[in-house]
Amino acid sequence: MKVQNILISQSTPRVLTPYQSVSEKFGVTFAFCPFFLIEPLTSREFRAQRINLLDYTAIVFSSRHAIDAFFSLAEELRVKIPETMKYFCTTEAVAMYLQKHIVYRKRKIFFGTGTPDSLVALIGPKHKGEKFLITTSDSSNSDALTRLFDARELNYTTGVFVKSVSQDLKDVDLSKYDMMVFYNPADVKSLQENFPDYVQGEQVLISYGKSIVKAMEDAGLRIDMKAPTPEAPSAARAIELYLQSQA
Repeated sequence: MKVQNILISQSTPRVLTPYQSVSEKFGVTFAFCPFFLIEPLTSREFRAQRINLLDYTAIVFSSRHAIDAFFSLAEELRVKIPETMKYFCTTEAVAMYLQKHIVYRKRKIFFGTGTPDSLVALIGPKHKGEKFLITTSDSSNSDALTRLFDARELNYTTGVFVKSVSQDLKDVDLSKYDMMVFYNPADVKSLQENFPDYVQGEQVLISYGKSIVKAMEDAGLRIDMKAPTPEAPSAARAIELYLQSQA
């Protein structure tokens, strides 16, 4: 089957250059449509986890959504986060986002390079005595990070702060697309909720990220190409390589 129309299950990126390059090279068209939204947990949902924010001396953030949810819940629960709280973030971009909620220069903030190893390296012997709260979402997999915390015998708890909510996709005609790219298990959940009678047939599906692979396989979906890989570090490159293989 010749691929002509491609659906990306995310919002339109700010930088479209990689997709434009693929479009010009192969004559394909791209459409962007997020299959789900990220929303903060309600205070009632959060209380069900029996987590007391003040029991912890360090917070681990991997996303801006989690930061917003954390401070929103703290305010709603009337919890004043002490200035002594330490913040460990997966990337500098996530760390800088803390400025929205706290005076950055007055707090103890550390950030890695995007990998679990880089974040745990920040802790080292100096911060090993902290009580860590690792913020997660209901659809994220923090196993890679918690395994490292276990190996270092760090004191931690994981807490869900945000949840994925399926978008209403009833107006999306999936039959128009020859290829779709999925990134998150919540994409598969949304697909099943919106299109319970969906049959893949010849439609090409590309997975991006490790967590989505199991969700797609469990749903009985055929993965025609997996990314990221050394050869395909981005979704655009994975699409390009697939199209090249079919030319």
